[in-house]
Amino acid sequence: MAPCRPGSRSFVVPWAATLLLALGAERALALPEICMLCPGSVRDLSQVTLYCKQTPELMLHSRCCLNQEGTIVGLDLQNCSLKDPGPNFPQAHTAVIIDLQANPLKDDFAKTFRGFTQLQTLILPQDVSCPGGINAWNTVTFYKNNQTCQGQRNLCNSTGDQEMCPENGSCVPDGPGLMECVCADGFHGYKCMRQGSFSLVMFFGILGSTTLFISILLWGTQRRKAKTP
Repeated sequence: MAPCRPGSRSFVVPWAATLLLALGAERALALPEICMLCPGSVRDLSQVTLYCKQTPELMLHSRCCLNQEGTIVGLDLQNCSLKDPGPNFPQAHTAVIIDLQANPLKDDFAKTFRGFTQLQTLILPQDVSCPGGINAWNTVTFYKNNQTCQGQRNLCNSTGDQEMCPENGSCVPDGPGLMECVCADGFHGYKCMRQGSFSLVMFFGILGSTTLFISILLWGTQRRKAKTP
């Protein structure tokens, strides 16, 4: 049998396989920052753990429960000494369940959950109100050391809420107790009153012309001052 030379094909194949495995491991470790906000991993008896283990396709990594695409479906930040969820919290806007109990959280952080339209279970300290209030949830349950906000409501389905949007707009949920108006196709602008697509060419044309005019005006003014003895 001929010896395996460094330049031979039999040497290149194992080396390439090792490189691919290393790249795969690096990708696996590239977790969202919010999953590593505090040290440790999700506890065995955590509600996030129980939810994650119900579906074989879900995986626990650090403080997160992820699906196969790496999307956050569960987040456990209990007992992390948090006064607020932090700037990276929107990374978990796809979460179905979030646990924030045993943290010195501020009571008013409703806007923190803007965009969290998939959230169905939120566990909070007992002295912190559910975002959006009790009307934003189907059930609010108080326990000895925490409270659970269960079943996020779609406030757009409530009587009279459709009237808050203009004629050419529609109400869509935007998180617990939050909603927004979205213009229908073919409408845009203030109160969705302008019809047709928004002209980017015209917008940037006007912006560019204005900028050029101001630049020439300032250049001429500064040049005069420079010539003045």
